Amino acid sequence: MTNLAIVAVLGELTPIGLPELVECAALQARVDRMYVVPLATLPALLSQLDADTRVLDIDGDRSFRYESVYFDTPRLASYHCAAYRRRRRFKVRTRTYLDSDDCWLEVKINGARDSITKHRLPYRSSDRGSVQPGRAFVDEVLTRETITAEGDLTPTLVTTYRRSTLLLPATVSRVTIDTELRWQCGPTSLALPEVAVVETKSSAAAAAVDRLLWHRGIRPIRISKYATGLAALRPDLPDGPWRRTLRRHFCDTAAASDRPSGPSPHPVPTLVRRIEQEASCV
Repeated sequence: MTNLAIVAVLGELTPIGLPELVECAALQARVDRMYVVPLATLPALLSQLDADTRVLDIDGDRSFRYESVYFDTPRLASYHCAAYRRRRRFKVRTRTYLDSDDCWLEVKINGARDSITKHRLPYRSSDRGSVQPGRAFVDEVLTRETITAEGDLTPTLVTTYRRSTLLLPATVSRVTIDTELRWQCGPTSLALPEVAVVETKSSAAAAAVDRLLWHRGIRPIRISKYATGLAALRPDLPDGPWRRTLRRHFCDTAAASDRPSGPSPHPVPTLVRRIEQEASCV
Protein backbone atom coordinates (compact mmCIF):
# COMPACT_ATOMS: atom_id res chain seq x y z
CA MET A 1 0.00 0.00 0.00
CA THR A 2 2.83 2.43 0.83
CA ASN A 3 4.47 2.02 -2.58
CA LEU A 4 1.12 2.58 -4.28
CA ALA A 5 0.62 5.74 -2.24
CA ILE A 6 4.06 7.01 -3.28
CA VAL A 7 3.29 6.27 -6.94
CA ALA A 8 -0.02 8.11 -6.60
CA VAL A 9 1.62 11.26 -5.20
CA LEU A 10 4.36 11.22 -7.84
CA GLY A 11 1.67 10.82 -10.48
CA GLU A 12 0.14 14.16 -9.48
CA LEU A 13 3.37 16.14 -10.03
CA THR A 14 4.18 17.98 -13.25
CA PRO A 15 6.52 15.87 -15.40
CA ILE A 16 9.91 16.95 -16.73
CA GLY A 17 11.99 15.18 -19.36
CA LEU A 18 15.61 14.20 -18.86
CA PRO A 19 17.16 16.79 -21.24
CA GLU A 20 15.28 19.62 -19.54
CA LEU A 21 16.19 18.31 -16.08
CA VAL A 22 19.88 18.20 -16.99
CA GLU A 23 19.69 21.67 -18.50
CA CYS A 24 17.96 23.12 -15.42
CA ALA A 25 19.97 21.39 -12.69
CA ALA A 26 22.83 19.21 -13.83
CA LEU A 27 24.64 19.95 -10.54
CA GLN A 28 27.76 17.96 -11.28
CA ALA A 29 29.45 20.08 -8.57
CA ARG A 30 27.13 20.22 -5.58
CA VAL A 31 26.47 19.70 -1.89
CA ASP A 32 24.55 16.52 -1.00
CA ARG A 33 22.51 15.80 2.11
CA MET A 34 21.32 12.25 2.71
CA TYR A 35 18.50 10.90 4.84
CA VAL A 36 17.06 7.49 5.69
CA VAL A 37 13.28 7.85 5.68
CA PRO A 38 10.65 5.22 6.57
CA LEU A 39 8.60 4.38 3.50
CA ALA A 40 5.40 5.02 5.44
CA THR A 41 6.47 8.67 5.88
CA LEU A 42 7.07 9.44 2.22
CA PRO A 43 3.53 9.91 0.86
CA ALA A 44 2.69 12.62 3.42
CA LEU A 45 6.07 14.27 2.87
CA LEU A 46 5.72 14.34 -0.91
CA SER A 47 2.20 15.75 -0.69
CA GLN A 48 3.62 18.86 1.04
CA LEU A 49 5.95 19.80 -1.81
CA ASP A 50 5.46 23.10 -3.63
CA ALA A 51 3.07 23.04 -6.56
CA ASP A 52 5.89 23.81 -9.00
CA THR A 53 7.84 20.65 -8.07
CA ARG A 54 8.47 18.50 -11.13
CA VAL A 55 9.22 14.79 -11.44
CA LEU A 56 11.44 13.09 -14.00
CA ASP A 57 9.21 11.28 -16.50
CA ILE A 58 10.53 9.07 -19.29
CA ASP A 59 7.90 7.46 -21.53
CA GLY A 60 5.36 7.64 -18.72
CA ASP A 61 7.61 6.03 -16.10
CA ARG A 62 8.59 7.93 -12.94
CA SER A 63 10.55 5.23 -11.13
CA PHE A 64 13.64 3.65 -12.66
CA ARG A 65 15.87 0.69 -11.87
CA TYR A 66 19.55 1.39 -11.21
CA GLU A 67 22.59 -0.83 -10.76
CA SER A 68 25.97 0.45 -9.54
CA VAL A 69 29.17 -1.59 -9.51
CA TYR A 70 31.82 -0.07 -7.22
CA PHE A 71 35.54 -0.59 -7.79
CA ASP A 72 38.37 -0.34 -5.30
CA THR A 73 42.06 -1.12 -4.96
CA PRO A 74 43.35 -4.32 -3.30
CA ARG A 75 43.86 -2.32 -0.08
CA LEU A 76 40.40 -0.69 -0.43
CA ALA A 77 41.86 2.81 -0.76
CA SER A 78 38.52 4.37 -1.68
CA TYR A 79 36.79 2.77 1.30
CA HIS A 80 39.51 3.64 3.81
CA CYS A 81 39.70 7.26 2.65
CA ALA A 82 36.01 7.52 3.53
CA ALA A 83 36.33 5.50 6.76
CA TYR A 84 39.13 7.75 8.03
CA ARG A 85 37.44 10.91 6.73
CA ARG A 86 40.17 12.03 4.43
CA ARG A 87 39.41 15.49 3.09
CA ARG A 88 39.98 14.45 -0.50
CA ARG A 89 38.66 11.07 -1.50
CA PHE A 90 37.37 9.30 -4.57
CA LYS A 91 34.84 6.75 -5.68
CA VAL A 92 34.83 4.79 -8.95
CA ARG A 93 31.75 2.99 -10.22
CA THR A 94 29.74 2.04 -13.26
CA ARG A 95 26.12 3.06 -13.17
CA THR A 96 23.63 1.26 -15.38
CA TYR A 97 20.09 2.43 -15.99
CA LEU A 98 18.56 -1.00 -16.28
CA ASP A 99 15.35 0.06 -18.01
CA SER A 100 17.20 1.68 -20.93
CA ASP A 101 20.51 -0.23 -20.68
CA ASP A 102 22.40 3.08 -20.70
CA CYS A 103 25.64 2.91 -18.74
CA TRP A 104 28.29 5.34 -17.50
CA LEU A 105 31.68 5.03 -15.87
CA GLU A 106 31.83 7.60 -13.08
CA VAL A 107 34.56 9.04 -10.88
CA LYS A 108 33.31 11.06 -7.89
CA ILE A 109 35.68 13.36 -6.06
CA ASN A 110 34.94 14.70 -2.57
CA GLY A 111 36.69 17.98 -1.90
CA ALA A 112 36.64 20.82 0.59
CA ARG A 113 33.48 21.62 2.54
CA ASP A 114 31.79 18.39 1.42
CA SER A 115 31.67 19.51 -2.22
CA ILE A 116 31.32 16.71 -4.78
CA THR A 117 32.44 16.71 -8.40
CA LYS A 118 31.37 13.88 -10.71
CA HIS A 119 33.16 12.97 -13.94
CA ARG A 120 31.34 10.66 -16.39
CA LEU A 121 32.23 8.61 -19.44
CA PRO A 122 29.68 6.79 -21.65
CA TYR A 123 30.22 3.06 -21.18
CA ARG A 124 29.00 -0.21 -22.64
CA SER A 125 26.66 -1.99 -20.24
CA SER A 126 28.31 -5.28 -21.14
CA ASP A 127 31.54 -3.88 -19.63
CA ARG A 128 29.99 -2.62 -16.40
CA GLY A 129 31.67 -5.30 -14.30
CA SER A 130 35.15 -4.09 -15.27
CA VAL A 131 36.92 -0.75 -15.17
CA GLN A 132 39.62 -1.74 -17.66
CA PRO A 133 38.01 -0.31 -20.84
CA GLY A 134 37.86 3.08 -19.08
CA ARG A 135 40.95 2.88 -16.88
CA ALA A 136 42.72 5.65 -18.83
CA PHE A 137 39.76 7.96 -18.14
CA VAL A 138 39.81 7.09 -14.42
CA ASP A 139 43.57 7.65 -14.18
CA GLU A 140 43.30 10.96 -16.00
CA VAL A 141 40.64 12.24 -13.58
CA LEU A 142 42.51 11.06 -10.49
CA THR A 143 45.80 12.54 -11.74
CA ARG A 144 44.10 15.86 -12.44
CA GLU A 145 42.67 15.80 -8.92
CA THR A 146 46.09 14.81 -7.47
CA ILE A 147 44.72 11.56 -6.07
CA THR A 148 46.67 8.30 -6.27
CA ALA A 149 44.97 4.89 -6.54
CA GLU A 150 47.68 2.24 -6.55
CA GLY A 151 47.00 -1.20 -7.97
CA ASP A 152 44.13 -2.66 -9.95
CA LEU A 153 40.59 -1.43 -9.49
CA THR A 154 38.40 -4.50 -9.03
CA PRO A 155 34.63 -4.85 -8.45
CA THR A 156 33.95 -4.74 -4.71
CA LEU A 157 30.23 -4.12 -4.22
CA VAL A 158 27.03 -4.04 -6.31
CA THR A 159 23.96 -2.03 -5.37
CA THR A 160 20.52 -2.06 -6.97
CA TYR A 161 17.53 0.16 -6.24
CA ARG A 162 14.62 2.10 -7.74
CA ARG A 163 14.96 5.86 -8.09
CA SER A 164 12.58 8.75 -8.62
CA THR A 165 14.02 12.22 -9.24
CA LEU A 166 12.42 15.57 -8.42
CA LEU A 167 13.32 19.09 -9.53
CA LEU A 168 12.65 21.99 -7.16
CA PRO A 169 12.77 25.03 -9.45
CA ALA A 170 12.75 27.63 -6.66
CA THR A 171 16.17 26.53 -5.41
CA VAL A 172 17.34 24.87 -8.67
CA SER A 173 17.91 21.69 -6.68
CA ARG A 174 17.26 18.01 -7.22
CA VAL A 175 15.96 15.34 -4.89
CA THR A 176 16.40 11.61 -5.46
CA ILE A 177 14.29 8.98 -3.69
CA ASP A 178 15.78 5.48 -3.67
CA THR A 179 13.71 2.44 -2.66
CA GLU A 180 14.03 -1.37 -2.92
CA LEU A 181 17.62 -0.98 -1.74
CA ARG A 182 19.87 -3.99 -2.09
CA TRP A 183 23.63 -4.62 -1.68
CA GLN A 184 25.66 -7.60 -2.90
CA CYS A 185 29.26 -8.53 -2.07
CA GLY A 186 30.39 -11.97 -3.11
CA PRO A 187 27.89 -14.53 -1.78
CA THR A 188 26.51 -12.13 0.83
CA SER A 189 23.66 -9.70 0.31
CA LEU A 190 21.36 -7.45 2.29
CA ALA A 191 18.24 -5.43 1.57
CA LEU A 192 16.33 -2.62 3.26
CA PRO A 193 12.78 -2.90 1.92
CA GLU A 194 11.13 -0.71 4.56
CA VAL A 195 13.09 2.53 4.11
CA ALA A 196 14.11 4.97 1.41
CA VAL A 197 17.34 6.89 1.01
CA VAL A 198 16.44 10.49 0.18
CA GLU A 199 19.21 12.70 -1.14
CA THR A 200 19.00 16.43 -1.76
CA LYS A 201 21.45 17.89 -4.25
CA SER A 202 21.91 21.66 -4.29
CA SER A 203 24.58 24.22 -5.03
CA ALA A 204 24.73 25.26 -1.35
CA ALA A 205 21.50 26.32 0.35
CA ALA A 206 19.11 23.78 1.85
CA ALA A 207 16.20 22.74 -0.37
CA ALA A 208 12.53 22.73 0.61
CA VAL A 209 12.69 18.96 1.11
CA ASP A 210 15.50 19.43 3.64
CA ARG A 211 13.29 21.75 5.67
CA LEU A 212 10.31 19.41 5.48
CA LEU A 213 12.45 16.54 6.77
CA TRP A 214 13.96 18.68 9.54
CA HIS A 215 10.45 19.71 10.62
CA ARG A 216 9.65 16.00 11.04
CA GLY A 217 12.76 15.48 13.12
CA ILE A 218 14.62 13.66 10.34
CA ARG A 219 18.18 14.93 10.09
CA PRO A 220 20.95 14.34 7.56
CA ILE A 221 23.04 11.29 8.35
CA ARG A 222 26.32 9.83 7.24
CA ILE A 223 25.53 7.18 4.69
CA SER A 224 27.24 6.06 1.52
CA LYS A 225 25.74 3.35 -0.62
CA TYR A 226 29.25 2.03 -1.15
CA ALA A 227 30.97 2.53 2.18
CA THR A 228 28.03 1.94 4.52
CA GLY A 229 26.90 -1.08 2.54
CA LEU A 230 30.39 -2.57 2.52
CA ALA A 231 30.77 -1.89 6.26
CA ALA A 232 27.51 -3.75 6.90
CA LEU A 233 28.66 -6.75 4.89
CA ARG A 234 32.32 -6.72 5.95
CA PRO A 235 32.53 -6.67 9.78
CA ASP A 236 36.33 -6.73 9.56
CA LEU A 237 36.42 -3.15 8.23
CA PRO A 238 36.48 0.08 10.28
CA ASP A 239 33.01 1.66 10.38
CA GLY A 240 33.43 4.81 12.50
CA PRO A 241 31.68 7.39 10.28
CA TRP A 242 28.62 5.16 9.74
CA ARG A 243 28.38 3.37 13.08
CA ARG A 244 25.28 5.27 14.20
CA THR A 245 23.63 4.70 10.82
CA LEU A 246 24.46 1.00 10.93
CA ARG A 247 23.02 0.67 14.42
CA ARG A 248 19.86 2.59 13.72
CA HIS A 249 18.94 1.47 10.24
CA PHE A 250 20.88 -1.70 9.42
CA CYS A 251 21.04 -3.54 12.73
CA ASP A 252 19.08 -4.42 15.83
CA THR A 253 19.61 -1.33 18.00
CA ALA A 254 19.03 -3.19 21.22
CA ALA A 255 21.80 -5.62 20.42
CA ALA A 256 24.26 -3.10 19.03
CA SER A 257 27.54 -2.34 20.76
CA ASP A 258 30.76 -0.54 19.89
CA ARG A 259 32.94 -2.46 17.51
CA PRO A 260 36.28 -3.36 19.12
CA SER A 261 39.54 -2.51 17.41
CA GLY A 262 39.85 -6.00 15.94
CA PRO A 263 37.40 -7.84 13.68
CA SER A 264 34.05 -8.68 15.22
CA PRO A 265 30.64 -9.40 13.71
CA HIS A 266 27.86 -6.87 13.44
CA PRO A 267 24.69 -7.53 15.46
CA VAL A 268 22.18 -9.67 13.60
CA PRO A 269 20.24 -7.34 11.28
CA THR A 270 16.48 -7.02 11.72
CA LEU A 271 15.52 -4.62 8.91
CA VAL A 272 18.04 -6.36 6.72
CA ARG A 273 16.89 -9.44 4.84
CA ARG A 274 20.22 -11.24 4.98
CA ILE A 275 22.27 -13.58 4.45
CA GLU A 276 21.77 -15.23 1.10
CA GLN A 277 24.14 -17.42 -0.81
CA GLU A 278 23.90 -16.06 -4.30
CA ALA A 279 25.98 -15.06 -7.27
CA SER A 280 29.18 -13.08 -6.86
CA CYS A 281 29.44 -9.28 -7.08
CA VAL A 282 29.83 -9.20 -10.79
